[in-house]
Amino acid sequence: MKRFRRHGHETQRDRLKQELYQFNKTVEHGFPHQPSALGYSPSLQLLAIGTRSGAIKLYGAPGVEFMGLHDENAAVTQVHFMPHQVELVTLLDDNSLHMWTLRGHKGLSELLEIGRFTLTGPPGAPPSVTRVTSVLAHSSGELLLLGTEGGHVFIVEVPGFRELEERNISLDQVANSVPEDYIGRRNLEHVESLQENPVNPNQVVLGYGRGLMVIWDLEKQCAMQHIPATQQLESVWWTEDGEYIISSHSDGSYCRWMVGGEDMNDDEEKSDIPYGHFPCKAISKIVQLPTEGGPPFLLFSGGMPRASYGDRHCITVIHGKTHVALDFTSRIIDFFYPAAHKDPSALVVLVEEELVVIDLQTEGWPVIQTPYLIPLHSSAITCSHHISAIPLKLWERIIAAGAMQYTHYSKKPWPITGGQNLAPDPPQRDLLLTGHEDGIVNFWDASGVCLYPMYKLSTAGVFHTDSDLNDNMNQGTEGEWPPFRKVGCFDPYSDDPRLGIQKIHLCKYSGYLTVAGTAGQILVLELNDEAAEQTVEAKVVDLLQGQEGFRWKGHTRLDVREEPVLFPAGFQPFALVQCQPPAVVTALTLHSEWKLVAFGTSHGFGLYDYQQRNNVLIKCTLNPTDQVALEGPLSRVKSIKKSLRQSFRRIRRSRVSLRKHHVNNAAKAELAEMELAPVQRKIEARSSDDSFTGLVRTLYFADTFLTDSSHNTPSLWAGTNGGCVFAYMLRLPPAEHRAEEPVTAHQAKEIQLMHRAPVVGIVVLDGHGAPLPEPLEVAHDLARSPDMHGSHHLLVISEEQFKVFTLPKVSAKMKLKLTAIDGSRVRRVGVAWFGSSRTEDYGESGLVVLTNQGDLHIVSLPHIKMQVHYPCIRREDVSGIASCVFTKYGQGFYLISPSEFERFSLSTRYLVEPRCLVDAPRQSFNQHRPPSFGASSPQRRVMEHALLNDESE
Repeated sequence: MKRFRRHGHETQRDRLKQELYQFNKTVEHGFPHQPSALGYSPSLQLLAIGTRSGAIKLYGAPGVEFMGLHDENAAVTQVHFMPHQVELVTLLDDNSLHMWTLRGHKGLSELLEIGRFTLTGPPGAPPSVTRVTSVLAHSSGELLLLGTEGGHVFIVEVPGFRELEERNISLDQVANSVPEDYIGRRNLEHVESLQENPVNPNQVVLGYGRGLMVIWDLEKQCAMQHIPATQQLESVWWTEDGEYIISSHSDGSYCRWMVGGEDMNDDEEKSDIPYGHFPCKAISKIVQLPTEGGPPFLLFSGGMPRASYGDRHCITVIHGKTHVALDFTSRIIDFFYPAAHKDPSALVVLVEEELVVIDLQTEGWPVIQTPYLIPLHSSAITCSHHISAIPLKLWERIIAAGAMQYTHYSKKPWPITGGQNLAPDPPQRDLLLTGHEDGIVNFWDASGVCLYPMYKLSTAGVFHTDSDLNDNMNQGTEGEWPPFRKVGCFDPYSDDPRLGIQKIHLCKYSGYLTVAGTAGQILVLELNDEAAEQTVEAKVVDLLQGQEGFRWKGHTRLDVREEPVLFPAGFQPFALVQCQPPAVVTALTLHSEWKLVAFGTSHGFGLYDYQQRNNVLIKCTLNPTDQVALEGPLSRVKSIKKSLRQSFRRIRRSRVSLRKHHVNNAAKAELAEMELAPVQRKIEARSSDDSFTGLVRTLYFADTFLTDSSHNTPSLWAGTNGGCVFAYMLRLPPAEHRAEEPVTAHQAKEIQLMHRAPVVGIVVLDGHGAPLPEPLEVAHDLARSPDMHGSHHLLVISEEQFKVFTLPKVSAKMKLKLTAIDGSRVRRVGVAWFGSSRTEDYGESGLVVLTNQGDLHIVSLPHIKMQVHYPCIRREDVSGIASCVFTKYGQGFYLISPSEFERFSLSTRYLVEPRCLVDAPRQSFNQHRPPSFGASSPQRRVMEHALLNDESE
């Protein structure tokens, strides 16, 4: 009978877990790392990006996103949508071709790989014969033309990848048709480009590397015309009316050739070198777009004078007398123009670090703000902070402040509109704040699938920095040639790495914000709807407290501007605390009800009253033997001279490599990301001689019982890297005297964990076992008042165990040893609310824990029992684990690359993921097929039937 009861209890517990907890990786925010290929479907209005790691990502209207991953660990080199179909083909650098489709399933579309293929040549043929260099997706939707390194063109039927050997175009066939007097006849080289005649699908132009172009008739299987260019060919474009072919070449020239029935001589068409007589770089791609009743747009990438501007990444746009060289900060991958009814509407450019969209219909050709694919890493991300359920008033004020910053963007809507976003409206407004190396804090709308920029806060204006001299260095001047215009926002170079943001804390109820940086600076800011001029005075805090024998060897502190500074509308700094030594701030918290900010470094912690702008408490935690804490993370790079920095700023190619030398990695070292053996079976006591034992890892405010069980009092708790917890009792004057009487702090408790593991989290639980509410949460009727009748409990989370103490006696009550179970150590911890998926009014609080193994655990409160655990991040991905941030409702974010957040959910109720549908173009089947391919293959007919049936489910 007992056994039956236990089994029933377990079943009930398992059922509860199923109602509350479920792990899903839901969406990737940001810009794909190392993009390598771009594709676009005018009929579906979708763009596709392939990456060097083998990922393929599709984007349409905001919220319409798909992702696939090739099994092969190979880079995607080309992406081609099949015209008027829901399929696309990818070419990898291992020479394999892959067919993908958007298949309907239960009212939603999903991206599936449905075939793969590799060209095979005759026995004994060299690999170059079948190495694909160029792909043409024929407008029939049934054929792929594959040009190869050996000069052959293979014709393959899709989606089944059946090679049509009788239709292949061999190099011998082409070479035998070339006129005798063509200079490069003996070696045409590889097939560089394949283009279809827009008005006659039976004709394609074969462009060979040596320069020759051949117009080939697919139906008659013969050459119709030879275009004998002799410069190395880079790209070919067939004009919309079918009358001209434009070729671009390696010497920075382009040529226009008339399409006719007979071959032409070399001197019939003259070449044009847009950027002069000095040697120029290759024009790698050229496009001409007609306009209604006006001159065409000519767009090309490259072609810059080699000696003076060879390092520039440019796309030139020429329209009538307007000529602009769009100057990007990273390498151009590819570009396209979205389908337009009449005139070209936009130019979409994929560069290595961002996607830029230019509005070609508005005067001045402004940039259109992208709703997704934002380069989160415009300056390297150094920290993140998430706030759930933002009140509407604060949300609207942040949006209003951001709107003033984004006035330079085009007012035109986003031009890529494919698919339908079927995801429900977000249940609440969520903010993700990212701190960056250049002192900027970005505010992102993280409520839904698209991580959208709302507002940008720059802290650099408070300080004197070298960037003041360099702001206008790269701006174009009137009459300059080439007429450069800088576009895009990717600029990872930081003039002063000390500006880097390390910690952020925002109170969503009061609008107070505090940010802390690499050089020991802590700013307190408040939201102002209008611009204001003010002076920010620095309050210096000496965390060494006069200890002798210590000399700081790291970077100096930032110089604060003494004159008033005009701050734009938004968050404006009104108080500044400067730690001495100016080490990285490692812990930060704000209590807006008490008007207090607590901060910690590797030397100690302090408490600052931002209403009276006074220091309340300074505590040195430095171990006398800890010399490493005085090195400073920037001591190795601080000798770089200003002139050298300015020189590097001019050399854009060096920007990405410079990023690696900045403070980010060193700051992580100072944050004690010091790995021990990956598997540690038992908790081992650590020596007090270990480095960074005084480093402050966590700070926590609580209104609880410190001295006796009948009087609760405000308190500050601090946990260090050496396993020590300090508790201070705070005395706050009554509200009517808060502005005059000082806040005081007295140390009440000190706990030393026996195993000396770093303390990574502190939580106080009320009489009901629930975590204490946030400041002002009860006042806004968004949480119930904590139970002050029963005894409170203190939960101390170290890297190796969870331990509960009773308050106020601080006697150990229970513990859970994480390390003893599976060798893991806690890296990140947060308190979350898990709502039931079945009943709206039930939920539980739990601890969300990320370990150094990359595993996620949920621990119940107040009984600290393991509920579930899921593998999430690869254990080797140390930076991904270090970047993880949890939300209050069981979701989380971590960096899967410098430019992308992976979003995950542990909750059954709160889930943000793409839910979208892409319909097959109804006119697709048979309408766009040329006469020679009129019969639809059985395989195609079966597939069309399956797709239509699937979508109608």
